[in-house]
Amino acid sequence: MFDTLSEKFANAFKYVQGKTKISEENIEETLKEVRTALLEADVNFKVVKEFVAAVKEKSIGEKVIKGVNPGEQFVKIMHDELAKIMGDANEELNLDRPGIVPVLIVGLNGQGKTTFSGKLALHLKTKRKKDVLLVPADTFRPAAKAQLQTLGKQIEVDVFDSDLSMHPKDIALAAIEEAKKRHKSVVIIDTAGRLHVDEELMGQLKEVKAALNSMNPEVLMVADAMTGQAAVEVSKTFHDAIGVTGIVLSKMDSDAKGGAALSIRHVTGVPIRYVSMGEKMKDLELFHPDRLAKRILDMGDVLSLVEKAQDNINESDAESMMNNFKKGKFTVEDFLKQMDMMSNLGSMASILKMIPGMGGMLRQIGDLSPAEAEMKRMKVIISSMTTQERQDYKIVKESRLKRIARGSGTTEQQVKDFLGKFKQMEQMMGGMAAMMNGGGFPGMPGMGQKKGFRTDPNAMPQFPGMGGKEKKKGGKGPWGKGYF
Repeated sequence: MFDTLSEKFANAFKYVQGKTKISEENIEETLKEVRTALLEADVNFKVVKEFVAAVKEKSIGEKVIKGVNPGEQFVKIMHDELAKIMGDANEELNLDRPGIVPVLIVGLNGQGKTTFSGKLALHLKTKRKKDVLLVPADTFRPAAKAQLQTLGKQIEVDVFDSDLSMHPKDIALAAIEEAKKRHKSVVIIDTAGRLHVDEELMGQLKEVKAALNSMNPEVLMVADAMTGQAAVEVSKTFHDAIGVTGIVLSKMDSDAKGGAALSIRHVTGVPIRYVSMGEKMKDLELFHPDRLAKRILDMGDVLSLVEKAQDNINESDAESMMNNFKKGKFTVEDFLKQMDMMSNLGSMASILKMIPGMGGMLRQIGDLSPAEAEMKRMKVIISSMTTQERQDYKIVKESRLKRIARGSGTTEQQVKDFLGKFKQMEQMMGGMAAMMNGGGFPGMPGMGQKKGFRTDPNAMPQFPGMGGKEKKKGGKGPWGKGYF
């Protein structure tokens, strides 16, 4: 997401680095690069024009803060303006009101409406503590009902048994009555899509919305982020026709450009409320313009990372590992739990992009898939170890080695390599534990180092399998070729 734009912005900022002040002359090349980068990212032309003008005015005007590094000040202005065109702050659905809240899900065919309906239901159930009823109202695609029923069962949310021979308006009204009987607070209605915007579709949606007008329904339009300006135009058409209250960008994890996210709010005036970031039901995020602006500018997104950790990491497991860690104990079982926690947070690249400054480093490193493949291989090896072996890997001798290799479909040498790598990680974790317990940074004078305690400099771990960045001296690191 925004990979290309982030890289081009980083290159553009080189023109203002090291300058003693910001002037029209020294930001001209930067703004030229920024303008080109935004247009290539499929951002609306009018949006680009206004954005560049606003950045230029604030950069060379009276609003520049004296005494602040000009390069940093310029990046701050860029961040504020990027957030502004995307909407300033998150605007989630207003569900804390009396009565049932209907939520109409609309959009073109193939944009991910049904999947989003399931994701939204799970989000409202777990995060907003709402009792949700899912309603299939796509009378043109009967498979949509079966799909929604499957999703409802998966996330444990009730699904209304719609009669698809009825008009969508009548389905919606029948669902509201059923929701009243079941004491539901939110009704999510999945409507039909089309391959193009047509009068029949809009007429149908207008009737559904009119039937629910007394309940002040929310209307969420799902747009495929990968379609760029097409998504912007479709959103505007839907909003002009039926009045959209929020936009959802699907497939954001696959969109390297980001033109839709940077244009829709400015062009339509409708806030982006959610972004869909993957195929799993939990892969739905609130749209935070300020956080997204930080990601684009490689300033990280620590708040989102913390929220992901709170949602996906088992607190008791984390506490147990921390207690072991403080005692200087680090087992293969602990290592497996750490890898599982990382997997729950997302891909290695997506996690690292949320850490300030890591975007540039990732661009230098390149493909992380070998590292993730190596982690999967390690998990398979660990899965073939007994509980006793995971607690004390040193008991793994010849016969155990053969059994683990057979069970994991690997060679004995690969198992030995893993145990060797784990030993080095154990040494490093021991050094970190000593530091936490008052020992300071091991091997660094004047940092509270415990007497006589030193660590092997070659024991520094790296992301496994990450190639292309070999050590210049001393050969390969403990995890093979390449390291952080």
